[in-house]
Amino acid sequence: MTTTGKKRLETRAATPADARGIQRLIARAYPGMPNYSLATIRGQINNFPGGCFVALYDGRVVGYCATMRVSKGMAFSHHDWEEITANGFGTRHSAAGEWLYGYEMAVDPKLRGLRIGQRLYDERKELAEELDLHGIVIAGRMPGYARAKRRAGSPQDYLDKVIQGKLRDQVISFQLKNQFEPLGVLENYLPEDRQSDGHAAHLVWRNPYVDPDEAPEMRVPRGVESVRLATCQLQARAVQDFDEFIRNIEYFVDVAADYRSDFIVFPELFTLPLLSFEQKKLSPVEAIDKLTGYTPRLTKELTRMALEYNINIIGGSHPTRADDGDIQNIAYVALRDGSVHTQEKIHPTPNEAFWWNIKGGDALDVIQTDCGPIGVLICYDSEFPELARRLVDQGARIIFVPFCTDSRLGYMRVRYCAQARAIENQCYVVMSGNVGNLPNVDNMDIQYAQSAILTPCDLPFARDGIAAESTENVETLTMADVNLADLSWARAEGTVRNLRDRRFDLYHIDWDSNPDHGHAPSGGPVPAGGHNSPGGG
Repeated sequence: MTTTGKKRLETRAATPADARGIQRLIARAYPGMPNYSLATIRGQINNFPGGCFVALYDGRVVGYCATMRVSKGMAFSHHDWEEITANGFGTRHSAAGEWLYGYEMAVDPKLRGLRIGQRLYDERKELAEELDLHGIVIAGRMPGYARAKRRAGSPQDYLDKVIQGKLRDQVISFQLKNQFEPLGVLENYLPEDRQSDGHAAHLVWRNPYVDPDEAPEMRVPRGVESVRLATCQLQARAVQDFDEFIRNIEYFVDVAADYRSDFIVFPELFTLPLLSFEQKKLSPVEAIDKLTGYTPRLTKELTRMALEYNINIIGGSHPTRADDGDIQNIAYVALRDGSVHTQEKIHPTPNEAFWWNIKGGDALDVIQTDCGPIGVLICYDSEFPELARRLVDQGARIIFVPFCTDSRLGYMRVRYCAQARAIENQCYVVMSGNVGNLPNVDNMDIQYAQSAILTPCDLPFARDGIAAESTENVETLTMADVNLADLSWARAEGTVRNLRDRRFDLYHIDWDSNPDHGHAPSGGPVPAGGHNSPGGG
């Protein structure tokens, strides 16, 4: 007899790479219910990487649970699902929270005999004990209530009867067996949960290793998670050919790499010098087609440099004609693992629309890097707060803003908005702009820039919210070290806590549905907590 020793069933911390498998699991576990978008799942994991778990059976995702840390006041007050989970993204997670809050549990219906739900709850309990948290709070579904409503009475009456053993509920009975104590009923917790008539049982498991009367001292460790950022303020200059353009770019990549930078960002439309050696004057349509022809060579060279110099390159932006014929302004991001990612500009300016006939994109998601998730907002996009908030909801802690402005007025619009995005999202924002001019290239007559690395305005950061900035209108490379751990502190214990203090009972942002990009068919992520999960929360 021979054995392979290979595990068939295991549980582990979830990673963003599991998002597609989790999405498929949700579809199997809760047929007929709108699914999470991939962006929402990535946000749950990115916002608390150690708090989300998957169960794998023969390498397939068959179980998933999501948690976050919250304060006692938030955990024990009346709330609904959308409010406490930040519309499903888990952005209200606080590194100083003394309670673990479970807001998602899904198990493959064909494998429930393997006690996958129990295994995931064991992971939650182990995490709570490891972090010395006071316990776990959940809002468990009551899937038997709608069916038994007439004879059971109110939601509280139903819960009381289940506790007394007069009725059995698939979820609540499981929770009681799992040492959870009922606190009451959260009415209208999740209107989409028709089986529970929208209600949920408010339940708590108390950590036996923590004294409940002891005052919590959940100070966020002021650790170091250092990332070195470089922004290139690039001189627009005529070149003889594509190779000369690449040599100009590679010079700055080389210098940034010599200084052991993790990222370098180039300006918006940084490839327009490729039009400077054309023999005849090109119309805007001809110019775009010419630039599009360079796209394969450009991405190949960016990938080569990212690998050779061991640095992540945010390649500004490059006008590209898409497969459907639309012209889009696209940032090509080459990571040092050899992968290439794209981010479309969502809002073209009136100038871009007039001169280049550029159309806005319709997808905005974080890019997973070895330094965590990042986002890219090309110039004008930084002036729309909804976009930055979407990226931060998905876990982005650094947002790169390649820009191209012709006057100080235009520059200041981008600069002020970039600083606002850093403050309201408690993240870092890195700006990179063009200087100089290209007299023979339309839309590049004059340029104005002062590139900068911006921070939130609070105690751990620079006094004026500027980690570094370049001299205006001079070609240069500007670098700064930033500490991502400072963001965790600011979000949990800062003077203001913008992300956590949002009023989800009053407002939230729904990203319109787009199945091609993995978004929920309802036009916004609908919580899986309203499904037939044996774990409820």
